[in-house]
Amino acid sequence: MDSRSEVREFLMSRRARVTPDRAGIETFGDRRRVPGLRREEVARLAGLSVDYYTRLERGNLRGVSDAVLEAIARAMMFDAAEREHLFDLARNANPAGVRATLAPADTTVRPELQYLLGAIQSAPAFLQNNRMDLVAGNALALAMYSPLYAGTTLRPVNFSRHIFLDPSARDFYPDWDRAAWTNVTILRREAGRNPRDKRLHALVGELSTQSVEFREYWAAHDVRRHYAGQKTFRHPVVGGLELHYQTLELDQDPGLSMTVFVATPGSPTEESLRLLASWAMTEDAPRTAHRVASTEV
Repeated sequence: MDSRSEVREFLMSRRARVTPDRAGIETFGDRRRVPGLRREEVARLAGLSVDYYTRLERGNLRGVSDAVLEAIARAMMFDAAEREHLFDLARNANPAGVRATLAPADTTVRPELQYLLGAIQSAPAFLQNNRMDLVAGNALALAMYSPLYAGTTLRPVNFSRHIFLDPSARDFYPDWDRAAWTNVTILRREAGRNPRDKRLHALVGELSTQSVEFREYWAAHDVRRHYAGQKTFRHPVVGGLELHYQTLELDQDPGLSMTVFVATPGSPTEESLRLLASWAMTEDAPRTAHRVASTEV
């Protein structure tokens, strides 16, 4: 991916999103050719010259200071994920500043993580990498995500490929549009954090080639953090599942995160998880990656 075009398109998409009213700018009824703020308005709000901001928006972030980035983030009302993404793009523009901590590498799933997954028996728990691969999971997680295994022989299975390339995903995710948007915002964030990850960028290229919906979501340049919340699934065996989730990034395993789902006590979903746990012990449930000894991450 071209870093200058990534910067340009991200800043232009954020600028178009902020209305003058929201930014506290009086327009006095003037006719505007494009939605959102003008470059000179962003520059004024950020305390920058128009020429300097224009240079930055054209993709030239080399040597830009943190103070300037903060000013731009405030001017366009970035949330935490958007601010982080802007800083990532600036680091990518400076070869000496690219972070090594998230550099792509082949790793193994540590035995301690496998033991931890196995110890969580009443809740689906799994590991995923920054390319949205499901690299390891306990029996309940693999049973819950059985549709991902049914549609492909590729291993590890990949959440993004399932959502955008497997028609069954539209049944599995009742709110498919929300699931698709969320998936892309995570991939977009990871692409900014991992500019040297060739396999991540190859995945983006694959999805862009094969899915019109992915291209549309990707072009929006939305980035979000998704560490906690609620998700709804329609499982082919046990039906509807309404679950709360918590995701933790693993500091000792860069690029890996752990997600655990829980049901509200006494809810129908809690009973459905019990049924799913029973089904997980049958021959029909997926076994691949149940106790992964090692995998590419």
